Parts: sequence; structure tokens; C-alpha cells
Amino acid sequence: MDKILSKTDEETAPFYQETGQECAVFSAAYSLKLPLLIKGPTGCGKTRFVSHMAARLSLPLYTIACHDDLTAADLTGRHLLKGGETRWSDGPLTRAVRTGGICYLDEVVEARKDVTVVLHPLTDDRRILPLERTGEILHAPDNFMLVVSYNPGYQNILKNLKPSTRQRFLALDFDFPTPEAEAKIVSRESGLNEEKSLLLVRLANRYRDLKGQDLDEGASTRLIVYCASLIADGMKIDTAINAALIEPLTDDPDVRQGLLDVAQAVIG
Repeated sequence: MDKILSKTDEETAPFYQETGQECAVFSAAYSLKLPLLIKGPTGCGKTRFVSHMAARLSLPLYTIACHDDLTAADLTGRHLLKGGETRWSDGPLTRAVRTGGICYLDEVVEARKDVTVVLHPLTDDRRILPLERTGEILHAPDNFMLVVSYNPGYQNILKNLKPSTRQRFLALDFDFPTPEAEAKIVSRESGLNEEKSLLLVRLANRYRDLKGQDLDEGASTRLIVYCASLIADGMKIDTAINAALIEPLTDDPDVRQGLLDVAQAVIG
């Protein structure tokens, strides 16, 4: 069943600057009860986008930050000892399936392989979640949506989604906005004027060009906002850049000096 977005829903949603048709694709996926995969580099706005859409659709959001030790039981639930009795406790995925809402698995490829196995029955026309430990088979309500994300830049032979899993999802490919659009985002989030925000974005793009060479990962929009916030609060620009755009990216003193040199060339 489609959800009509009210003006209030849109006004109170976390700020997100749309760059294409991603909001329309998300809304259509929800309406048609289809799962969604979001691909993109770290800090490009994937999580903010999901939070924005959950608010616009007035849906509860269950966010799970995936990691190496995350198991299927962490999602579905487990029996726990309470007051001398063993009782079943739902995990976040099970709660979302029982009551409706968006279940968002951030960096899903970081989780153990048994996690994707649990997701499969929810990503086809069955839309069910079997709970072996309780003997239940839960049918997802119309207002349930499964969303997962990952960073293709971290893909390797050991951490990747199998084609059989990828093809169960609609997919959106995210990237950083144009410099002008990103500067507007940074300015809105930090309070720094757009002219100075654009300088920081240009510096970040220079750092992003070093990804895979001197840096494992480029500067995220999040880090630019942090830097701009420090400057807007009165911190000297070189101190803010060092704290927000250089130190978080590297521990190597030679690389750090190289980033400082780039900053001096771009910012002056």
C-alpha cells in the first residue's frame, strides 16, 4: 500500500539533498514491497538518506551497524535468562517484521555469512522470516521494508555479496555530490558560509583523489561538516583542517605532511 507523504513528514525529516531520483526509487520500492541495496563510499550520505526517507514515510527505523562478529541471532533474537526463567527476546530484524518499519543493515558485507541466509526469505515474494528457535514463521506486513548498504571500495574476495544475493535487491549507486551541491550541504549543516564551505569541499576532493594511493579512504562529507563546524565556531582554519580532514585520514607522518601541503596550496 502506497504511503502519501504529508507536508509535516517532509518538513520534519532529517535534511537530505537529493541528487537524482533516489527518493522516488526508495518510495517506489517501499510501495511495491521490494528490498533495496544502497552502494557508495564511506560518508557519502547513505545512512542520512535512509533516515530521511524513514521520516518522510513516518516509519520506525531499525539500524544495525554490521561487523565481523554480527550473527543471524543478533538480528532475529535469542533466548535469555530473565528472573530465573528462559525467555525469548526479539532482535531488531524480528521486531521490524512483527510491527512494521524499515530495517537497515549498514555495511552488510561486514556481517557473517549466516546473516545473508536469514535475509533471503524476506527478499522474495514470500516476505517471511522463519524463526527456528521459536517455531514461528513471521509474514512481513505491508509497511515493512528491508534496506542494506555497503561500500564497494572495500570489496574483496572474502567480503562481497554473492550475485544470488545482490539480484534479490533493487539498487542505488551513491557518490559524493557536485562540489557546489556539497558546499550547500556543508554550509547548511555547519553554519559556515558557502564560499568557505566550497573551499573545504575542493580540498576534500583533492584528498579523495589520493584514495588507493596514499590514503585508504578519502574525506567524507561528514568530515567536511565537522571541519566547517569547527571553523564556524571560531577555530583557526588550519587547526580545524588538521583535526577534521587530516588526522582522521592517516597516521603516517609523511602522508600527513603531504596532506598539509595540499591544504596550504588549496586554502592558502
